[in-house]
Amino acid sequence: MSSRRGFLKILLGSILASLATLAILPASYRFRPRRGGAATPGPGVVELPLPALDGRVSVERALANRRSIREYLDEPLTIDELSQVLWAAYGITETRYGFKTSPSAGATYPLEIYAVVSPGGVRGGDGFLEPGSYHYDPHSHTLSLVRRGDLVEALYRAALDQEWVRAAPVNLVFTAVFERTTSRYGPRGERYVWIEVGHAGQNVYLQATAMGLATVAIGAFHDDQVLEVVGAGPGERAAYIMPLARPQWRYTLDAESLKEYIGRHRG
Repeated sequence: MSSRRGFLKILLGSILASLATLAILPASYRFRPRRGGAATPGPGVVELPLPALDGRVSVERALANRRSIREYLDEPLTIDELSQVLWAAYGITETRYGFKTSPSAGATYPLEIYAVVSPGGVRGGDGFLEPGSYHYDPHSHTLSLVRRGDLVEALYRAALDQEWVRAAPVNLVFTAVFERTTSRYGPRGERYVWIEVGHAGQNVYLQATAMGLATVAIGAFHDDQVLEVVGAGPGERAAYIMPLARPQWRYTLDAESLKEYIGRHRG
């Protein structure tokens, strides 16, 4: 009898914990069990809004205005903004073979992307995403909660106390499973992986710029600590941290100043 009471107590506690998690997320975002992936499964998956394929800012204008920005407003992002940037970084753009926005040597796709969400960092519907580390699945365009809780301070410390990490409502963390590429290309595959990290990072820069958001690529951090913060899976190596936020200032290149600059250097 006592063992039955104990079982019911554990079961009730589990149900209450699940309900508490669901209350934090907007009702419009459904949970379902996670399938596969490198990270340890969380309690469920957040189905992100579908990405937009057209915007109001041209590629040329995004290139012209792209800057590394480290000063952010204390405001949340929306779930739509986070969805769009994740898709731009490493989302699916070809539906027969599952090719992505970033070119990859031999389509080996060694990268994994995590979003470290601060408390109140991402708004959706009538609520906010639960703070924690989420793993991005490009094929289903979903986020899976890997580690619960406010992890921003730990990530800030792992990133050598770079204040912009702590100030951002979301930090994207790129990791790489090098064996996916080196198993095909040998030692030279390491070079291909680092090249791919740069491709994905530039995608984030350009999409953020086009949306009026800010980011900066960070390569200075303690690798093992970053992997621990996000709850990375076996074989993953830390590659990049990219804070994502609303900027305190924006840069705009005008055609006349560019013309004058080029003219000066033509002699």
